Amino acid sequence: MLAIMIKGFILGWSVAWPPGPINTEMIRRGLTGGFWKAYVVGLGACTGDFLWALVVAAGVGAVLKEDWVRPILSVVSFSLLMYLAYTFLNGAWREWKKRMKGEPMAFDGKPQSAKAGYWLGLTMALVSPWNMAFWLAVMGSQSGEILTLLDSVILAISVVTGAATWGIVLSTAVKFGARFTTPAWEVITRALTGLLMLVFAVILIARFIESL
Repeated sequence: MLAIMIKGFILGWSVAWPPGPINTEMIRRGLTGGFWKAYVVGLGACTGDFLWALVVAAGVGAVLKEDWVRPILSVVSFSLLMYLAYTFLNGAWREWKKRMKGEPMAFDGKPQSAKAGYWLGLTMALVSPWNMAFWLAVMGSQSGEILTLLDSVILAISVVTGAATWGIVLSTAVKFGARFTTPAWEVITRALTGLLMLVFAVILIARFIESL
């Protein structure tokens, strides 16, 4: 059981720390709203990681690898990624127009919903091609082991613990760095996150075409 917990913790940390849209959004919200507004996005992502870990560890990952399932997953993921890209880029454009007109920007005090941040983190974790590839390839290759339902749940919880630990580290670092930011950072980080979503969508389509 200890070996399963250690493995899960390492897997959770490894899927959480690489640069990507989730970490970018955590940084953006942390710079404008503090520790909790950043960390709640990470908690949503942790929930997505938990679902992926539980599904793959329980053996369902084998079904998700079937040829007829992949096109469906690709279409759903691509659609959600494009929607998120539009949301972020549109938000950046609106904030930029406000800045040009001299109107108050979101950075100047408009609160960001913690609930919305949670659901955004969850959605990103579920549709990210990086996460999907990670769980189906890395964890899927390990799910050939005979795991009981209890072992699968422990593995999934350990994965979330690892990811949540990284979230604390990142959110804390962002909190201490927030004083060095300017209102323009809101526009820049939203635009970068939107562009990252577009890049992920392109990568997803490219990989899908290669698999045909």
